[in-house]
Amino acid sequence: MKAPLKIGIAGLGTVGGGTVRLLQERSAALALNAGRAIKIAAVSARKKKAKRAVAVGKYRWVADPLKLATDPGIDVVVELIGGAEGVARKLCEKAIANRKHVITANKALIAHHGTALARAAEKAGVSLRYEAAVAGGIPIIKSLREGLAANGIRRVYGILNGTCNYILSAMTDQGREFSDVLKECQKLGYAEADPSLDVDGIDTAHKLAILASVAFGCEINFGAVHVEGIRHVSLMDMTFARELGYRIKLLGIASVSKRGLEQRVHPCMVPESSPIAHVGGSFNAVVAEGDFVDTIVQEGRGSGAGPTASAVVADLLDIARGSQVPTFTVPATKLKKIKPVPMARHYGAYYVRLMVVDRPGVFADVAAALRDHSVSMESVLQRTRDPGEPVPVVMTLHETEEASMVRALRKIAATEAVVEPPRMIRIESL
Repeated sequence: MKAPLKIGIAGLGTVGGGTVRLLQERSAALALNAGRAIKIAAVSARKKKAKRAVAVGKYRWVADPLKLATDPGIDVVVELIGGAEGVARKLCEKAIANRKHVITANKALIAHHGTALARAAEKAGVSLRYEAAVAGGIPIIKSLREGLAANGIRRVYGILNGTCNYILSAMTDQGREFSDVLKECQKLGYAEADPSLDVDGIDTAHKLAILASVAFGCEINFGAVHVEGIRHVSLMDMTFARELGYRIKLLGIASVSKRGLEQRVHPCMVPESSPIAHVGGSFNAVVAEGDFVDTIVQEGRGSGAGPTASAVVADLLDIARGSQVPTFTVPATKLKKIKPVPMARHYGAYYVRLMVVDRPGVFADVAAALRDHSVSMESVLQRTRDPGEPVPVVMTLHETEEASMVRALRKIAATEAVVEPPRMIRIESL
């Protein structure tokens, strides 16, 4: 059997602790699988004496994580600190410069600096692995980069944030408002005290930018991702969605065409008949569409100690076996620059909800605004309330360019009888 693969782990939080526990409990099976043992040579974290779910006292402690990058007794640096900048970035750059393999679960780091890190790693002859950065325990990076490498991928999309999916699932199934479910998530530890990264769609956008690069062999372009969160989704919208045969999910969607690369994160109405509509709770799901394989769907836990550690160790096994593949499907020097498609040029169908004063002529004004901007109506739902109260008017619109839809809504919002900003949710044919 070959000499052990010696690793240094920086960061001993949820994922770091889970990784240590997995390596401890399955050491014999992992050695058999890899053809060599995987040994923890050193660990580093902010506080040495912090209370942890796993014992780390037997491992060599390194106070400064950057020293792992130059340690001659370490073959692989496992970065589980987090953050796009600071220590995490410096550690990865320094480890690569010292010809050490790097494994990270850091989606923000890869989304912002992945292309540069990949070029540096490939030039140095080492691996940069990041399976754990996207969709937790779902092996979507390996699937796209290796299992589906024979295909031209047309579109990749999915539920990439468990917190948002939990909130939207609870709103749909339990009839609860967004703010109520968010408070529950914070109590359960599913959401941070400041949930902005999750509920405003940024976490999903990081993951989508990475998926797009792997799927289409292009440079990561996080700045071109259109990002919307779920704060504006109401229980009323959920109710109307069910009546229309849809469910509301926060999706990350990337597609490539002759027009360029479209990357968008936003709430979507998806048909109840689609597999992704029934992915509930904190689960993730990713769908890839290829020219030969057609459509594949993968579902599983997107976060947590166990699933994320599983992805980290899967990368360790590949390195231990000597597996060498490009970081993003093709060599980093060959990654394409694909022209981004702005959201204004998105072409799709729409759900719109208006709150209006119920009086003669209101609907005629709305219809005129749609007509003037070449937006065609498909269906209308209207509910009555007590006299004097605003009533909801729900419309579904045929496919049109987003810029036209936005201009029409701006005109509708200026109508005196419309008492709230129009609520728009895009309808996806999946």
